[in-house]
Amino acid sequence: MSLSRREFLQALGAAAAAGFALDARTASQASSFYDLPRFGNVSLLHFTDCHAQLLPVHFREPNVNLGVAASANRPPHLVGEALLRHFRLRPGSREAHAFTHLDFERAARTYGKLGGFAHLATLVKKLRAGRRASLLLDGGDTWQGSAISLWTRGQDMVEAQKLLGVDIMTGHWEFTYGAARVKEVVERDFAGKIEFLAQNVQTSDFGDPVFKPYAIRELAGVPVGIVGQAFPYTPIAHPRRFVAEWKFGIEEERLQRLADEIRGRGAQVVVLLSHNGMDVDLKLASRVAGIDVILGGHTHDGVPEPVVVSNAKGRTLVTNAGSNGKFLAVLDLDIRGGRISGHRYRLLPVFANLLPADLEMARLIEAQRAPYAGKLSEKLAVTEALLYRRGNFNGSFDQLILDALMEVKGAEIAFSPGFRWGTTLLPGEAITLEQVMNQTAITYPDVTLTEMSGARLKAVLEDVCDNLFHPDPYYQQGGDMVRVGGMTYSCAPGAKMGARIGDMRLGGRPIDPGKTYKVAGWAPVAEGVRGEPMWDVLADYLRARKFVKARRLNLPRLVGVKGNLGIA
Repeated sequence: MSLSRREFLQALGAAAAAGFALDARTASQASSFYDLPRFGNVSLLHFTDCHAQLLPVHFREPNVNLGVAASANRPPHLVGEALLRHFRLRPGSREAHAFTHLDFERAARTYGKLGGFAHLATLVKKLRAGRRASLLLDGGDTWQGSAISLWTRGQDMVEAQKLLGVDIMTGHWEFTYGAARVKEVVERDFAGKIEFLAQNVQTSDFGDPVFKPYAIRELAGVPVGIVGQAFPYTPIAHPRRFVAEWKFGIEEERLQRLADEIRGRGAQVVVLLSHNGMDVDLKLASRVAGIDVILGGHTHDGVPEPVVVSNAKGRTLVTNAGSNGKFLAVLDLDIRGGRISGHRYRLLPVFANLLPADLEMARLIEAQRAPYAGKLSEKLAVTEALLYRRGNFNGSFDQLILDALMEVKGAEIAFSPGFRWGTTLLPGEAITLEQVMNQTAITYPDVTLTEMSGARLKAVLEDVCDNLFHPDPYYQQGGDMVRVGGMTYSCAPGAKMGARIGDMRLGGRPIDPGKTYKVAGWAPVAEGVRGEPMWDVLADYLRARKFVKARRLNLPRLVGVKGNLGIA
């Protein structure tokens, strides 16, 4: 089913009549906000990193997203007012709320939640109805990030993807369910419906391809080549056991051969559906010729306009489409004479109060949630402060996790991974078990308590910091910086490896390299580590308190970042 403009307006009216929060003024805003004039003859719709969020959410964008070396002061490393100025977005507008952290609580209460697959489905149908030919592309991190997705091993999201009409996807967190589970979905659930592409995954023994590397689809008579690029550092960022017999990588040379091969087969457009992260994609675009567009994910950067990168044979449009179901990217291409003669791009925020829920998708979501609704709705506590995660160094939800780890485990110091997923709660909202799971739902949630020397503490921080701030994007392997509780430190992002971390203190006293400290953590990548799941630790901690007050974030003292537009 597709929605014409008239049908879309009728749906808005029907939603309002049924009690949905759409008055006449809101319906008019929705029509104008999502009414994109038709352009060209090929359209690509793209979303990524939804992290299993089937319902609308609040998600605060970062106020710290530092770029270093060549990445400094350029997209995606712009935050707050710098981002608004660069992309000419009006302060206080819907777009300003969607793309920045600015005045988040007020704006969230004004504009409401974003995303939700029922609302996304309505938007997808509307856009496809107004376009001659289109593909819906999913950049991965789709099956992980919620309790239900964890407990069903991603099946709830698989059903939602099929109903949404996804044509092609690639992956990352999907692999943490294990190689067998991914292959099961690809060969059973996706067969004849969704293609899973990944040119950079091979068997470890003979280097055989594990997945189909690319597909060529004809849209309105135009052959379009789509290459899949899974997260290249999957076995490093997660326990190796999940994909023990597979190897991953950027595979730049193979990608060049594939781009040439696809062109040789008559494709007039070549697209890379990537989960590299935007800095990696920008470098890749400058070194691999013949790729017209990179639709990127992984780093959760909501970038309103493509970055145009020149290479040996032309130009590549590099995009990144945000996270948590907040955005749907629309790239309309005008293909003439076998090449792109023009394009139009919009990264549309999916405002749930502007889009009526698609009834069929809403029924599917309700059915998927029904067996778990009672358990997930348990009210553990009420927050008196904004709880969020995203940012290079720490967030208030991360601080809550750190505080719980230190108290429950009797630790002096705590580490929590720099995950970029995890939804936001407004002051006065209940922290339910579902909200706890939205921050912790992974297949290796074990809590640990270890003794670490001061020297080892510094080595760990230096290693993670290098993953984030290495001047060569190809060596950036993980998420944001590990969150640190108890211990203070300084960080110089622009320094060399081994010299970024300094002034490490506990209780005001310098950390002794030769002394050992009790350190709590969770999500161990090392093999053979077992402990209670993080969600149990956090849930028990919250049940004992009932109310969560504002927390002072333990942030490093940053060195050498003056003038960097990636910090507000």
